[in-house]
Amino acid sequence: MGKHLVLVGGGHAHMVTLSKIHEVVAAGHQVTVIQPSDYHYYSGMGPGMLGGTYSPDDIRFATRHVVEKQGGKFIRDKAIRIDPDAKTVFTESGQALTYDVLSFNAGSYVPTTIVADEDQDLFLVKPIERLLEAQKRFVDMVSQKTVEVGIVGGGPSAAEISGNLLQLARESGGHAPSITIFSGRRLMDRFPEPVRMRVERDLKRRGVRIIANDYVAAIKSDDIHMRSGQAHAADLVFLALGVVPSPIFEASGLPTGPDGGLRVNRFLQSTAYPNLFGGGDCIYFEDRPMDKVGVYAVRENPVLYHNLKAALEGNDLQAFDPGGDYLLIFNLGDRTGVLHKRWLTFGGRPAFIVKDFIDRRFMRTFQSIE
Repeated sequence: MGKHLVLVGGGHAHMVTLSKIHEVVAAGHQVTVIQPSDYHYYSGMGPGMLGGTYSPDDIRFATRHVVEKQGGKFIRDKAIRIDPDAKTVFTESGQALTYDVLSFNAGSYVPTTIVADEDQDLFLVKPIERLLEAQKRFVDMVSQKTVEVGIVGGGPSAAEISGNLLQLARESGGHAPSITIFSGRRLMDRFPEPVRMRVERDLKRRGVRIIANDYVAAIKSDDIHMRSGQAHAADLVFLALGVVPSPIFEASGLPTGPDGGLRVNRFLQSTAYPNLFGGGDCIYFEDRPMDKVGVYAVRENPVLYHNLKAALEGNDLQAFDPGGDYLLIFNLGDRTGVLHKRWLTFGGRPAFIVKDFIDRRFMRTFQSIE
């Protein structure tokens, strides 16, 4: 008798599984995908969409269409809790779905604990769809005046957002914005020094101000208040702090890692419930905690699909190997970037060309399923 596979989220780690729903259905099983949007946006191309290099269609995958055309069921909703003993998923709209095997690719979100006034012009860098709203608002504002933009965060998102806003302002014919990054200790602090220095040098050369060795205490009333006591005016604020996993795991009483992600073993399987799996930003891989970068989600794809099908059919699971070093490329706007792999670091137009080629090829691979 067939079983019911439920996928929570259609992100990067579920791409292979989504492309093979027809195989699971042909084997006699049901497949249901729960996701808040009909589309999944590729975060690696999000800043490029903000800057105008890419259209929304360039960077999104038509999840609903792909699921339904292969005989699966798509539910546009948000999973908020599961009862692992009753094998039931509960959604924001009040639905309850039972499952036999469940896999999470629920992504991550940007915490807003420092935001004291949400009525101002403030945008989170996730979900990626919000960057479309930010793009429209920014273009409207720079068409009228010089805009003070504050970007809170010291990682790649902050760097990429700032560079692509400069591109957007220039290509839209608006006033050049005044952009300040509030980077905490320092910009790109956890990356190799050659990468950090190239990114910082590029942005400063283009007029971006970087405030380091100080932290944002609160964002309110069009001002960014620092722990040092200083305050900085900001007409538009981007929150690009580090992401944290979906709260669904703690809400469900599941074992989690220190970051709140679903604790999984070497099979990408919950350490407490063998019929629960996961991949991407929302998991904590206990054998070797991994950075929250898309490359790991992509590497998890074939293993996660194999193990979901094996769990449905009672076959042996396959262990996941995170692999070695991965390629780092950042899009700094104006069709420039910074690339790093082991001993090699370079910037400028060539770095962007490599990133653009890899990203477009990745999207073509999965958009072709549509």
